[in-house]
Amino acid sequence: MLLGAGQRIVFIGDSITDCGRRDAAAPYGVGYPSLVRAFVDARHPERELTWVNRGISGNTVRDLTARWDADAIGERPDWLSVMIGINDIWRAFTPGREAEAVPIDEYERTLRTLLRRAVDATGCRLVLADPFLIEADVDEPQRAETDRYAAVVAALAKDFEAVHVATQAAFDRVLRHSPSSRWADDRVHPGLPGHAVIADAFLTALAG
Repeated sequence: MLLGAGQRIVFIGDSITDCGRRDAAAPYGVGYPSLVRAFVDARHPERELTWVNRGISGNTVRDLTARWDADAIGERPDWLSVMIGINDIWRAFTPGREAEAVPIDEYERTLRTLLRRAVDATGCRLVLADPFLIEADVDEPQRAETDRYAAVVAALAKDFEAVHVATQAAFDRVLRHSPSSRWADDRVHPGLPGHAVIADAFLTALAG
């Protein structure tokens, strides 16, 4: 397990990370951050870890930029987990919201800048999780675009020597045996079993 005793782990991202953490499910939400926290604490209670969820539904990298100082750097993480990009892509496929989509070059440039700022300001280590689409057909246009953005995240993980969580690959594994609808109604927002797929990928990556 890569997480050390007494460390502070901050999750930041969009609705997949938020998952009700600002409402009835405060402060951790009911998604993968809550599952990762629960299993890590159960397996390693002696490490007395602190967990923080700073996901906000609907966010893109542009939104993260506006709140990065407060919600990432200001939280003084030892580990900063970032999953962002689904909305950056999805908006391009949402009628009337195309202008809100974030082109891949802007996405890469913005995310790289944010990560560098966080590491330089706090000395944190990074966990970078791919954006995903729960869709088995790799030629489907939104899935194909998602794979391009996920490749950006994988490259950034190498550049920053970050822990890389291959969430798309995790969903591809289960999609070989079951339909997308088993994991999410809209291919984007997982139910609890889908969040368990993500959490399992996190736990495997953090095992070292």
